Amino acid sequence: MRPVRPQVRIPATYMRGGTSKGVFFRLADLPDAARVPGPSRDALLLRVIGSPDPYAKHTDGMGGATSSTSKCVIIGPATQAGHDVDYLYGQVSIDSAFVDWSGNCGNLSSAVGPFAIANGFIPADRVPQHGVCTVRIWQKNIGKTIVAHVPIANGEVQEDGDFELDGVTFPSAEIPLEFLDPVDEGDEGGAMFPTGNVVDTLDVPGVGSLQATMITAGIPTVFVRAADIGLTGAELQPAINESRERLALFEAIRTAGALRMGLIKSPEEAVKRQHTPKVAFVAAPADYIASSGKAVKAADIDLVARALSMGKLHHAMMGTASVAIATAAAIPGTLVNEAAGGGAREAVSFGHPSGTMRVGAAAEQVDGQWVVRRALMSRSARVLMEGHVRVPAGTSGD
Repeated sequence: MRPVRPQVRIPATYMRGGTSKGVFFRLADLPDAARVPGPSRDALLLRVIGSPDPYAKHTDGMGGATSSTSKCVIIGPATQAGHDVDYLYGQVSIDSAFVDWSGNCGNLSSAVGPFAIANGFIPADRVPQHGVCTVRIWQKNIGKTIVAHVPIANGEVQEDGDFELDGVTFPSAEIPLEFLDPVDEGDEGGAMFPTGNVVDTLDVPGVGSLQATMITAGIPTVFVRAADIGLTGAELQPAINESRERLALFEAIRTAGALRMGLIKSPEEAVKRQHTPKVAFVAAPADYIASSGKAVKAADIDLVARALSMGKLHHAMMGTASVAIATAAAIPGTLVNEAAGGGAREAVSFGHPSGTMRVGAAAEQVDGQWVVRRALMSRSARVLMEGHVRVPAGTSGD
């Protein structure tokens, strides 16, 4: 009989950020073995979330068994000059023992500033009694700067407010976010359009040739026309997630795009890079009924967009994919710009499964290359619970 040891208690905060939620940790609070990248850290986060779970319920963990709720964040002191904190994001697979560190979560980015303020990462003299505290965040996954403008009331983060975000049930205080120089340079190259083209012909095994815009702003994303794959662009989750054929189609597109973008070297590598690239489909504005029952009017939006995350259609829109939409919409000739009606634009409103969203980006050409200095969007965030998470002893080598 093995010796019985009590579970390990780790300080943590459960937070909603945008249309996602995840478990937030301070780096210094993690067990020693999990303070550095590697198998021990991954094992800990998998156990916290409750993965891998063949039942796809996360009953024995903090996850919610969706790509939007199977997330962990590690916040530490800034390692880059001119920044306040380091932000590291882990997308935890639901059905396999895998944590994907290849990209950012734009939605949870909105919770990083509030967490940093509440946990003492920001000097007290920087936090006003009333007003806005600006937090400069170093996003370690992709090496980018995010600036969060966090509302403050009575010297503390203001969470209550009247800002409504489709995909989130209750209103909260608005947190504007700036994604500076949002092109994900990564290890594979630094071009916004890795192929050098705003539109390419993508050969997808089992599907055929599809036109695609492949962009790395916000997060590597492959955009295709909804009509080219037999869709309208106004689909809700069941239409995609309950169809094995359509899910297989999107995974084939994602794999072909990853290969063409140089993110993977063989199709087999796609299974180990589930978080990136994203695959999305777009179309011209259309009337439809959102998942909440809200009527979305074509006259109120510039285009419709849907995106898949971790193999399933997202219930709203990922924050990083929203940056990709904003950036691609600003550049003439992309499929996103085409769906929005073409021409120069610095902001678009798009329809997603839960409603609508407005995002902005300003693009310019420098020495023949497209450059985006910043992308803008607003989100909200809220602490759901704080205290300790518990994991069985030995989970991360403790």
